[in-house]
Amino acid sequence: MDANVFFNMEAGFSLGKKTDDVINNIIHYGEILKGKAIFLMPPSAVEEFLSFFEDKTQPHINKLLSIIITKSPNKNSHVFPAGVFYQLVDEVRTRNYRGLNLGEEEIIKAGQLFLGATDSNKKDFQMKIGPIVKNYRMRYRQATRVGFLDSVTDLDLIVLTKEEDGFLISADEGALHWGRTLGIKEILPPSFLSRLESLHHRG
Repeated sequence: MDANVFFNMEAGFSLGKKTDDVINNIIHYGEILKGKAIFLMPPSAVEEFLSFFEDKTQPHINKLLSIIITKSPNKNSHVFPAGVFYQLVDEVRTRNYRGLNLGEEEIIKAGQLFLGATDSNKKDFQMKIGPIVKNYRMRYRQATRVGFLDSVTDLDLIVLTKEEDGFLISADEGALHWGRTLGIKEILPPSFLSRLESLHHRG
């Protein structure tokens, strides 16, 4: 289970309108589905989850962590097709090149504006270049990160899911895309609650 299950309310998990609701619902299903289902998270995902809280000792957080099994994937016991990693390396290169080109476009725009900037209109220059910098950051992220494995946590989630022959629960496009490439099972956000309910009512 990915940390974004608890924070991405737009993904369609239907577990609550705020994080506390989601935590309480996961606790609820963890208790009533004992023997039928287990929730696993790699330590990196647990750390990511906890990073959102100033007070990490809240009772419902401790209760949640007692329900979830924290387990590291065995990084040395899996054999993946070499073609997958060739594809990965190729995509890294393509995306970085794309990001570089977008950066060059925005830098050219900034340079053109800078030619007209003086100390007397520094504020005006900053107001002009601000949206360009923001747009560059947004476009660079879109080009290099969205739909891609952009963290070790994503890879941990995929490897642990494959190791346990479980289901990946995530709203992250990159984790889902590469999970499919590596042939793991998944439950998409809109189906997660109904799957929990069906397990609960199963004899």
